[in-house]
Amino acid sequence: MEPFLHRDSLEFLLGPVEVSSSCFCLWLRIVLLARDRPSEFWIVEVAMEEKEKGEAVEVNPVTGSPFSRRYHKLLERRKKLPVWGQRSKFLDALAKRRVVVVAAPPGSGKSTQIPQFVIEAGYASEGKQIACTQPRRLVATALSRRVAQEMDVKLGEEVGYSVLFEDCTGPKTILKYLTDGLLLREAMSDQFLESYMVIILDEVHLRTLATDILLAYFKNMFKTKARCDLKLVVMSTQFEAKKFRDYFKDAQIVQPLPALHPVQITYVKEPVRDLVEAAVEKVIHILVSESTGDIIVFLTGLEEIERCCWRLGKLILDLGDKIGPVKVVPLHSVMPVDMENKVFKAAPPPTRRGGPLGRRVIVSTEIAESSLSIDDIVYTIDCGYTKQKVYNADLQVESLLVLPISRASAQRRSGCARRSAPGKCFRLYSQDFFNRVQPQDSPEILRANLAGTVLQFRKLGFDNLLHLDLMDPPPAETVMRAVETLKCLGALDDEGSLTHLGELMSEFPLDPQMSKTIVDSPKFGCSNEILSIAAMLSVPNCFLRPMENLEAADEAKATFNHIHGDHLSLLNVYRAYKLSNGDSTWCKRNFINQTVLRSADNVRGHLVSIMHKLDLTLCSTDFSSSDDYDNVRKGLLAGYFMQVAHLDHSGNYSTAKGHHVVDVHPSSSLASRPVLVIYNDFVLASRNFIRVLTDVPLDWLVEIASFAAA
Repeated sequence: MEPFLHRDSLEFLLGPVEVSSSCFCLWLRIVLLARDRPSEFWIVEVAMEEKEKGEAVEVNPVTGSPFSRRYHKLLERRKKLPVWGQRSKFLDALAKRRVVVVAAPPGSGKSTQIPQFVIEAGYASEGKQIACTQPRRLVATALSRRVAQEMDVKLGEEVGYSVLFEDCTGPKTILKYLTDGLLLREAMSDQFLESYMVIILDEVHLRTLATDILLAYFKNMFKTKARCDLKLVVMSTQFEAKKFRDYFKDAQIVQPLPALHPVQITYVKEPVRDLVEAAVEKVIHILVSESTGDIIVFLTGLEEIERCCWRLGKLILDLGDKIGPVKVVPLHSVMPVDMENKVFKAAPPPTRRGGPLGRRVIVSTEIAESSLSIDDIVYTIDCGYTKQKVYNADLQVESLLVLPISRASAQRRSGCARRSAPGKCFRLYSQDFFNRVQPQDSPEILRANLAGTVLQFRKLGFDNLLHLDLMDPPPAETVMRAVETLKCLGALDDEGSLTHLGELMSEFPLDPQMSKTIVDSPKFGCSNEILSIAAMLSVPNCFLRPMENLEAADEAKATFNHIHGDHLSLLNVYRAYKLSNGDSTWCKRNFINQTVLRSADNVRGHLVSIMHKLDLTLCSTDFSSSDDYDNVRKGLLAGYFMQVAHLDHSGNYSTAKGHHVVDVHPSSSLASRPVLVIYNDFVLASRNFIRVLTDVPLDWLVEIASFAAA
């Protein structure tokens, strides 16, 4: 593109230009603008061309700048979405009602278009914002990027996102995508959410704990006549719309007609033993035998996804010229932005003229079921399972379990194959299995440990979780256990009121045990070390184990092992990472996931900010001798004294809470079998394991437990 410097262009871009201005100053201003706002620099030349032709220049009302060519291209695609035809009906309902329910299947455009309709109708005025919640952080960030493109604005300015430990918004932000949990935390400091004019709760059919609490919170707010100007939009699939309408009573349903293609569903006749291998075989069958179209595979977690991608990579290589080029892309919650973007890029072109077309194979968790609409998917392979955290109040154990999906979830997965063209869904389970699973997703509030939720409720000013008009009230036993836990930690007094310690704990977006550990850490002189450990526990596993290099990866991991256990091993990893200045070569050599460590560093920075806000002391141990790790272990015990297991006479570990016989998880770095350990996770399986352990001397327990509850 040729540079331009005539006066009309400069005035259009920079304002009135004085004749006496030196060329150097003009060039400097142009260079700086081109660096900071390259899209607008290009837009001006386009606008000048239209101006010379005598055509009207259409200006973006949000930024005051001319619309780009990309905006008009995306606008044409937006107009083809099913939700576009309901724009007037939706805005009419929003003007008349406080609550509107938008019911539409995935792919209808509701997550991207409804917030824009609200902005275009003028609700984001007088300094007010529009909020759109998502249950998953990856979806919130991906949607904000997409909508920023569609609105022709810069991400982080007029459109941004806020997720746990990461904020990409600014003073000009009028539309914010955020996780439902983060909006709940905002309500703790701004009871009536005064900064928002319209709040959109998306994906409510997933029934996350935070979404259910928010639904009850807004219902209570509307009953008390608080914030009469606030509007609420509840977005769901069409199957549960009536339930949400009845919950708010005066709500109106807006239901766009889906423009969906038929999908052919195939079941297996016999149970599948190895779901990953069965999925791989089905992908290869599609690549070789089925017509063109991209493929999505639903598996349960990161380990299964990595194994599937590795197997596919080898088998696709063996097929050679029998098929076109194939791009295998993983999709899960632990992905850097550049990997996320690959999911939305088109399939590779043919390698030769007239050769077979390329395809994408996306291997995903359940995250791709709904809000993340991926174009050109024609084939779905569904393993029929998902991972969920489940709390058993009788056993007093919360564990991550692999469970069958619901029929609603199965329908969402098959629906991924019908958005662009007629599709096929291969279910790796029988029709009888499908008929026997639950019809809808189980609300998280019925299966979660509620200690953190009860703490938040006290902070919000509610006395009893059971007194709130929840869509599905949790079991009383679960609430009682949560209150007992908080009393033992010192967060609640004997009457159940929030203590000063509880006030401090509620400021940290962590589980109550870790929050207690952090608040008490200055007393042990190790707050910096505890913050590092907390950050490492807040992100996924940082150790890479590539299938082709397992032995080398395990040897590298062992170099960070600490004799006293896993918490201190994680501290070793973080300290070594910081000493390397986050060097990518160091990460690669040590089989460390650099993205995860960057996230941990970011989390730690946010925790430090909370410490400053609460005026809690930041202090460190000097590690001049091995005994200096003792204060870190004591600090951990101050928060986790209820999560203790002791070695019995038979050589097995038994948990103090519930008296469960457990074993040390194979991933632990503990070199011996100490008499007493604290643990982070309880893994409920055919054999019960405790994971992330640190050994503590028996004589510390009574001393620390009495101190911690004081």
